[in-house]
Amino acid sequence: MSVRTAIEAAGLRDGATLSFHHHLRNGDDLMREVLQICAEEGLRNLHIAPSSLFPCHAALIPFVKDGTVTRITTSYLNGPLAEAVQRGLLPHPVRLQTHGGRAEAIASGRLQIDAAFIATPAVDTKRNLGGAAGPNACGPLGYAMVDAAHARFVTAVTDHYVYDLPRVCISTEQVDLVVTVDSIGDAQQVASGTTARAPSAKGQAIADLTARLIACSGLLKDGFSFQTGAGATSLAVARSLAPVMAERGVVGDFAAGGITGPLVQMLHSGLFRRLLDVQAFDGAAVTSYANDTAHHAMSAWDYASPANPDSAASRLDVMILGAAEVDMNFNVNVTCASDGRIIGGSGGHADTAAGATLAIVTTPLCAGGFPKLVERLTCLTTPGDNIGAVVTEEGIAISPAAPELARAAKSAGLPLSSLDDLRRKAEAQATQRATPRFAERVIAECEAPDGTAIDHVRALVP
Repeated sequence: MSVRTAIEAAGLRDGATLSFHHHLRNGDDLMREVLQICAEEGLRNLHIAPSSLFPCHAALIPFVKDGTVTRITTSYLNGPLAEAVQRGLLPHPVRLQTHGGRAEAIASGRLQIDAAFIATPAVDTKRNLGGAAGPNACGPLGYAMVDAAHARFVTAVTDHYVYDLPRVCISTEQVDLVVTVDSIGDAQQVASGTTARAPSAKGQAIADLTARLIACSGLLKDGFSFQTGAGATSLAVARSLAPVMAERGVVGDFAAGGITGPLVQMLHSGLFRRLLDVQAFDGAAVTSYANDTAHHAMSAWDYASPANPDSAASRLDVMILGAAEVDMNFNVNVTCASDGRIIGGSGGHADTAAGATLAIVTTPLCAGGFPKLVERLTCLTTPGDNIGAVVTEEGIAISPAAPELARAAKSAGLPLSSLDDLRRKAEAQATQRATPRFAERVIAECEAPDGTAIDHVRALVP
């Protein structure tokens, strides 16, 4: 069997919707291979619905230029493809969903997938699919689980077979075809982008302040549930929180989300009873998932679907988030840079902020010379109603909706400030000022977790 055979077996026609997952992150090569064959077969006006897109997906630009791909729905878009979209290369606006919103859209049929192509690190003799074995093991296939459950035709593409999988993510009943290729990509690129960076000195100071804020919040007790974002500072919060939990003898119920080495270490140190993992962010998480029965895979539906009342996101006590910008109403942007460029998207940001008891944004006052606390966002990703506090190296701003947290933080001697005071400090430190010029054309529509429009991104004037 070949990828070409799978495309023929799926009965794809012009305008079909194809889905892919991003568990290999910047190491994915399957999307390019599938679209190359689609182009050779003369398919046009395809709609691709990958869970995320990374710099490696610059390889897709020729398929946009020649009309093979004319629509994109995703939760995250970064790199040369994002730049091409911003220049107006795609004839229709990108739909930027949240991770939970994508899962709900697929499960409800609002996003109907004609063919799912699942880059699969290992397949066993029963045709079960898993991410814990093989040369390109990448951990749980949480986003692909939703695709496999609801797509009209499901193709597993693999470069490794085993007799019996140690961990099964997708069962054989959901797989229509298995295809063998030389390589599905490069799992060494799983730890890419923000997940591969160590925190700066400012980032570490922010992490330490954040751990102290959690410690006084009243939430840090047995049964505690926790998630960090993918940014370097967010990950440092886990390292700073671990000794606090150990000193207090706190054993958390679970840590969730995209799992990283610091969370794995907390599990192995007895600080959490289990990990709920939708995707692995580094090699330590991949290894842990393969070997530790307390490290569980979960689908994107179980992780964050707004239609799932028992999602992990809805059961979080504390969520640590990053930000490109924060405005004076605690609204957050992680979709665009201050100069208007698309640099990502919500991913699970808005999902977890809405579900957690306490969502904390960690951010330095400035980055790249630009202030990160602003009067007006370049793009709205997460509403401020769902944010409890913003922690910077110069102090902590607590939402007016969380007066008990403010009182506890003050009693603990934490450096409290207003967002406006922090904004003025950021402006005083800034060496750059963004003055993007936008055209009228909308090149991306941003969705809230429930699928409603929350903002849009316009093309930049050259």
